[in-house]
Amino acid sequence: MPNQQINNYATILGIIIVVIVILLFALVVVYFMSRNKKEKKQNGTSDFSSPEEAKAKATSKAKTFAVESVIDFMEFEKVEDNMIVGKNGMKYLMVVECQGINYDLMSEIEKNSVEAGFIQFLNTIRHPVQIYVQTRTINLESSISTYRERVKQIEADYQKQEQRYKEMRSSGNYTREQLERAYYELTKQKNLTEYGKDIIYSTERMSLNKNVLNQKYYVVVPYYPDELGQNDFDKEEIQNLAFSELYTRCQSVIRTLSGCEVNGKILTSEELIELLYVAYNRDEQEVYGLDKALRAGYDELYSTAPDVLDKKMRTLDRKIEEEAFNKANEKVREAQSAKEKALQKKENNMDNLIDNLAKLIIEQNSQGIGYDVAQDAIKSIDEDKANRAKQGGTEENVKTKTKRKTKSA
Repeated sequence: MPNQQINNYATILGIIIVVIVILLFALVVVYFMSRNKKEKKQNGTSDFSSPEEAKAKATSKAKTFAVESVIDFMEFEKVEDNMIVGKNGMKYLMVVECQGINYDLMSEIEKNSVEAGFIQFLNTIRHPVQIYVQTRTINLESSISTYRERVKQIEADYQKQEQRYKEMRSSGNYTREQLERAYYELTKQKNLTEYGKDIIYSTERMSLNKNVLNQKYYVVVPYYPDELGQNDFDKEEIQNLAFSELYTRCQSVIRTLSGCEVNGKILTSEELIELLYVAYNRDEQEVYGLDKALRAGYDELYSTAPDVLDKKMRTLDRKIEEEAFNKANEKVREAQSAKEKALQKKENNMDNLIDNLAKLIIEQNSQGIGYDVAQDAIKSIDEDKANRAKQGGTEENVKTKTKRKTKSA
């Protein structure tokens, strides 16, 4: 009996082991099948597609990727009102530039005073700030050009003063004391000129060293419109509130930093643009500064062309102005020619007009001079007029006759 029970137990145990092995095998098969499906989905292939079709699908999928704007990778949208405006106006930044101090050259009392002032600055902060240090390569080109212009002016003044001193000596109209005073001023101007040239030489030698660095320290103060909570303000009102709040915070930072002998100022919009330009163009800014980039019109690469309708409107305005000017000149010339014709006509009829006016004067004064005398005078005038007609008439009559002949012909 015991042997039979042992055999039964062994049989049951063997069956259980076989079932467990089958289950493990099935689990392994299912795992590898699911893994293969995932890999096929990632590669864009299926069980019913060939490798060429899978490659074509992967290529078409790669071509559908959209090219994103570079602005999406930047942490700001624009610079306005001395603030860096975040995307969609969700964040506003104002930056305070701090003037560094030489802490190592201070005495122990001065160091303790600076540390106490900085601790006070940290204790008075009621909003998050960021301390940013930017290292820049010193570009002395602008300073050298400024020195050159100044030295040219000083040298020109020196040459004028030297010429004047020579004239004073050659004229003999000045005393010895006046000549000595003029020579003293000339010497001062000469020394100033040589000193300016020496500064230019030293600065040019210094500019050859590209490792001359300068560190600038900034405190970045943020403001989030979410701090207002639920509100019905529009975008412009939120920007005005952000500016007011940031200005107050920055002034508080400047006042507390002055306790540790650190002077600060709020950066303007142009200075903020320069700060961002250096931050995003670490290599180019050493060779091509912001001032050169602006003069070269790099900011115009992203500007849109003028509206076509506006361009046509300006062209039409110019055309109207030009045609109006031409018409005005034409009408002025016509008016002048009309006056000239009237004058010519009057000159041609001058004899007839004189005769008619003389006859009118005689008729008006016929009672004074006598009726018979008046009639004789009028008759004499008519005879003169008839004689002129026989001799060819006035110029107007000649023209009239010529026109009549031409018309009849």
